[in-house]
Amino acid sequence: MSRFIRASKYRHVFGQPSKKEHGLENVKVTNSAWDTNVVSCSGKYISVNWNASGGGAFAVLPLPSPFGPLPNYFPYKLPDTLPLARSHTAAVLDTDWSPHDDSLVASAGDDGKVMLWKIPESAFDGWGAEGWEVKDFDPVWRVDASPRKVGQVTWNPIANGVLASASAGGEHVIKLWDIAHTEDPKTQLGGFGDTIQSIAWDPTGRFIAASSRDRKLRLFDARAGKEAVKIGDGHAGVKGARVVWMGEERIATTGFSKMSERQVGVWDAGSLGNLKMLSIDQSAGVIMPFWSDNGLLFLAGKGDGNIRYYEYESDNLFALAEHKSADPQRGIIEPIGFIVPRKADSFQSDIFPPALSAQPALSAQEWFGGKTAAPKFVDLANGAVFAASSPTPSFTAPPPAAAPAPAPAPAPAPVAKTASLPVQEVTPPRPQITTSMSYAEPRPEQRVEAPPPSSAKDDGLVAENSSLKGELREAREKIRTLELALEASRANARKAAEALLNA
Repeated sequence: MSRFIRASKYRHVFGQPSKKEHGLENVKVTNSAWDTNVVSCSGKYISVNWNASGGGAFAVLPLPSPFGPLPNYFPYKLPDTLPLARSHTAAVLDTDWSPHDDSLVASAGDDGKVMLWKIPESAFDGWGAEGWEVKDFDPVWRVDASPRKVGQVTWNPIANGVLASASAGGEHVIKLWDIAHTEDPKTQLGGFGDTIQSIAWDPTGRFIAASSRDRKLRLFDARAGKEAVKIGDGHAGVKGARVVWMGEERIATTGFSKMSERQVGVWDAGSLGNLKMLSIDQSAGVIMPFWSDNGLLFLAGKGDGNIRYYEYESDNLFALAEHKSADPQRGIIEPIGFIVPRKADSFQSDIFPPALSAQPALSAQEWFGGKTAAPKFVDLANGAVFAASSPTPSFTAPPPAAAPAPAPAPAPAPVAKTASLPVQEVTPPRPQITTSMSYAEPRPEQRVEAPPPSSAKDDGLVAENSSLKGELREAREKIRTLELALEASRANARKAAEALLNA
């Protein structure tokens, strides 16, 4: 065993469960055996695949927080009857909220349909009051996306109104939709040998990674062609493989080995070569991976009573700890805040890096037309929105000699609009944070627009103020780095002294 301790600012992170009244009880989760996340959330709402009679349905509820009660005096113990999204004729298999609109959610069902739902601000006004009537939600957009079933649905992170759906039941294709033109899918991505198990967009909104029951990992340039630009071997077991992006250059997957061991792997996005594979245990539940922009990977297994979390550094996953639920059971939604204990009450920029903004960088028409743009980020310290300066990665199929990336597909010819959903090009921004990492919650995102300087003197003061803020932020980060290094040195010195005394 190594005598030295790796310096890490997340070594003492822990999960803080919420109070009983801050969660949700009497949740009637679907009995469908299809393997997707049963729960999805936006900055305002949470959707839950529901166990309902007379067709498929999912519930839309206010987003719970571990730091306070539910809004609008919403009861933590749900009544037996509540408003549902019911238009699917078979079980709802997956839901996903738009990253650009907290009130817009997409659903996919066993009936082969994809639907969009717009949740009004007044949806929960007067909940439980005398004379209040249960009124189900109606979809604003629906399409027959597959002759059999649609297993997954997910939004493009930077292009407004671009939606991907994964068909199952024999079709095995990924279809890309412009929700403002619903007649036909704009693009279809194929080549799968078996059921698609998981799909995920990269942060730039250009590439899609997918896992399949044929034990292959595929990478698609979504606008360059119908076939994958890279194909690699995934987990050796056929059961429940999941995929998630860790930034723009790395992919994490969870799955099973031939001996039914649960595994987590790290892959190079350019070559789909495996960089790291860890065996976890031999439980049967499918592991759901969740990536946080501050470099943490959370793993939650279906049926497990714990959440594991790892720190990613230099193509390695370092186990930190795990949060164990004191009372794991079905039918309860419990919000958990993950805390980094620190004495300072000020904003901690090193554990709250800039996150993807809710403002889209492109419209659907621009994206399908081949235009590229850097993702927009929000500074969680002040809410300022800015465009990323890093270049977009390029992953192309390896020809005999080096060749340029395939040209984007030409823009589709305009067609007559039928049933369509108006797309708002600019929506109020919100921070997109997977995990709360300090005692103080992040400030809500606001678009900061400084007024134009009234004189050259004001202009100089603004520039000086901005420069000083940057220097202060850098100084704080250096101090924290030195503190971590000092802590590690002291620990190593203690270990060395103990070793000498025991020798």
